[in-house]
Amino acid sequence: MPTPAAVLWDMDGTLVDTEPYWIACEHALVDEYGGTWTDADAHSVVGFDLLDAAAELHHRGGVPMDPSEIVEHLLDGVIARVEEHLPWRPGAPELLAACAEAGVPCALVTMSWERLAKAVVAVAPAGAFEVLVSGDMVENGKPHPEPYLTAASLLGADPSRCVAIEDSPTGVAAALASGCATLGIPHVVDLEPAPRLTIAGTLAGLDVTDLARLLQD
Repeated sequence: MPTPAAVLWDMDGTLVDTEPYWIACEHALVDEYGGTWTDADAHSVVGFDLLDAAAELHHRGGVPMDPSEIVEHLLDGVIARVEEHLPWRPGAPELLAACAEAGVPCALVTMSWERLAKAVVAVAPAGAFEVLVSGDMVENGKPHPEPYLTAASLLGADPSRCVAIEDSPTGVAAALASGCATLGIPHVVDLEPAPRLTIAGTLAGLDVTDLARLLQD
């Protein structure tokens, strides 16, 4: 069975469990200005481009800051937490290692900005990711396919021969629109069935052969 041309990983909630960090920072910022930000509000922006999520914090949460300032403030908080402890999702480091052993290149495709993505890559095993595509490196964020198409192009891979791994509806929509076979690992929010989407409860126990099977569906 041919191996995938590449594996394209979402970061927050898929590779690492940073969603609680984001949510905590969102609540703290909104509380600082006396606004309201519920867990439902936080969950509704999971997977969003950061500027789009910041716009929701501005309008819904009542944070009187420019969206770009909101993003930078949140990034400061999340990066500080990541540097203290990187919370891997179950099975993610093992699957990354399996891809490296099989010679399958990996890309990190995240709507987080480059400085957070680099902080995560710095803690990951050396050489785990050949390509990094972050939200501030593309014109159109997820659910637009541009981030995944960009990653595949940088790796010289046909998107239809790539496997994307995602946890959010927004990210899944982007991956599927790019033509990737997609593995969905729901975390904070549920995923709806879709063609070329395989939903699993965890990455634990999966290997490159399992990813290759997704390309046969």
